[in-house]
Amino acid sequence: MNFDSGLPEWRRNGNRYYTLSPYFKKEFGGVVRKISVDAHFSCPNIDGTVGRGGCIFCDAVSFSPGRRFGLEEIDAQIDDGIRQLQRRFQTDKFIAYFQPSTNTHAPLDTLEKAFRTAIRRPEIVGLTIGTRPDALGDGVLDLLADIAKEKWLSLEIGLQTSHDATLRFLNRGHNYACFVDAVERAKLRNLRLGTHLILGLPGETRDDVVLTSRRVAALGLHSVKLHHLYVVKNTKLARLYAEGKVKLPTLEEYADLVVDALERFSPETVVERVAGEATEEFLVAPEWTAFKHAGRNAVDVAFRRRNSWQGKEYDPNWREKTPQIPLYK
Repeated sequence: MNFDSGLPEWRRNGNRYYTLSPYFKKEFGGVVRKISVDAHFSCPNIDGTVGRGGCIFCDAVSFSPGRRFGLEEIDAQIDDGIRQLQRRFQTDKFIAYFQPSTNTHAPLDTLEKAFRTAIRRPEIVGLTIGTRPDALGDGVLDLLADIAKEKWLSLEIGLQTSHDATLRFLNRGHNYACFVDAVERAKLRNLRLGTHLILGLPGETRDDVVLTSRRVAALGLHSVKLHHLYVVKNTKLARLYAEGKVKLPTLEEYADLVVDALERFSPETVVERVAGEATEEFLVAPEWTAFKHAGRNAVDVAFRRRNSWQGKEYDPNWREKTPQIPLYK
């Protein structure tokens, strides 16, 4: 591949996709680490607001260090996170990441107290808030927009796929149109937006993955996290997998799907993750999920094998060129 001065800096440095580290270096001038914060909010897809049972792949404990280790207060979680990360990394800059459950699913005064408690520490240079598209009323978005005037803020809106049939299978409790609506209202407030996608979902083909990537790329989000479908204990997905009703892609198949997806994203989109992680304590399958760098290494190999890079197939005018492809279905 011929790297030249007309390419993004991350490609001139020999990378195949735009990772979080160079973005943080550009934005904050150095190393920044995320501290997972659990505010103990619920989820509208669990408490009956939109549904019960939650997504078929979700077990809150396996995804949340705070719930696993019982650190109740936000200040205590941040203190613990700073101590641990400062021992491992030479940095004094951190982002408070409200990660587990739905972090906009609470009264506005409760949300404001939680978020402002996190950002009052001088070491906290930013705030990332993970949520769902059906928990983003205008009042919540207005609150986030106010906080974003004071502190770097990223809003992560979970999606997983743009295909409504798959969303129903996952028991997500919302459709793709709900996601697009939330994105459009958030963009009116100039909020920095990211999303999560799961590649290799049951029933979806490579063409389905490509279409989701095209659709999401056309929305112009700031960042994306890509995950593989992995099975953890105590979930409906674990039961379906045990019954042989769910097939998971191999590591090599998943890596190719990541390349297929990232080829369609803008080279300016920050790729925060290319595979999920789970500990052996909770993991059912696939085994490689427990090895921290296995997914990333496989993706790097696939990019090199295909002589490809993020944005290779990106078309900023894709939506206008393909009016025959429905945006929501």
